[in-house]
Amino acid sequence: MGTGNWSQVTEFIILGFPHLQGVQTYLFFLLLTIYLITVLGNLLIFLVVRLDSRLQVPMYHFVSALSFLELGYTAATIPKMLANLLSEEKTISFSGCLLQIYFFHSLGATECYLLTAMAYDRYLAICRPLHYPTLMTSALCTKITVSCWVAGLAGPVAEISLVSRLPFCGPNHIQHIFCDFPPVLSLACTDTSVNVLVDFVINSCKILATFLLILSSYVQIICTVLKIPSAAGKRKAFSTCASHLTVVLIFYGSILFMYVRLKKSYSLDYDRALAVVYSVVTPFLNPFIYSLRNKEIKEAVRRQLTRTGVLG
Repeated sequence: MGTGNWSQVTEFIILGFPHLQGVQTYLFFLLLTIYLITVLGNLLIFLVVRLDSRLQVPMYHFVSALSFLELGYTAATIPKMLANLLSEEKTISFSGCLLQIYFFHSLGATECYLLTAMAYDRYLAICRPLHYPTLMTSALCTKITVSCWVAGLAGPVAEISLVSRLPFCGPNHIQHIFCDFPPVLSLACTDTSVNVLVDFVINSCKILATFLLILSSYVQIICTVLKIPSAAGKRKAFSTCASHLTVVLIFYGSILFMYVRLKKSYSLDYDRALAVVYSVVTPFLNPFIYSLRNKEIKEAVRRQLTRTGVLG
């Protein structure tokens, strides 16, 4: 078929969870509750770290940067998911779909880089404690954070550019809960093997490289901690890493299976379930993981609430 006979698709229909049509209203209120808790929790941690002078240390600088990032990361997909749960049409324009993919992937890449930076910070704090104050300065923290954002925002540009040039002539039903590379590529009216290969190479470099860096940091951390003679010292060292390691395992555990593969898609339900984990569940759990497992943040929250008169 010649390209002149193709009618370019101008909008997509996001199907979401078609097998759960009867409970769309319940899903809306559940997702809305999760989203509000996610926003309030991450906003609280961000503000507490920024306002409390006792938390002006590198570890909490990165925690606040991650919390701020999660606000944008969830805003890229969840509001549209909420709207689709109440809408009959569930449409999104072609340009709107590309924008959603861009922001979701750029902020997701930024999260990978920030989690790597946090692992490096823990490595320096535990494995090189005497040099830590001179190595991990506030200026370096700022430079690392800015670099994470710049690298993340630039990451998906090549992939978005390639997708924008593909012909889409129908059908236009996206078998997913939001716009993403795999389900959109499956709708193209031409061979997308180049796109799949480019996605695989970029995601492998981005996700696998950062994951391996995090893993190598923790291997060295564990080796160092095991050399600490006292059990109390070992517990204290591990406790400073527990929250970060938990977030890493949840986040990377889902995105590795979703994006580091040479196929456009696997089972539709499999892809949707993974998408819920890394786009909804992980940002929702982060504030609880960092606050409930961290005495300093809990005390800082209590101080701020007391200062504002909420606790009297």
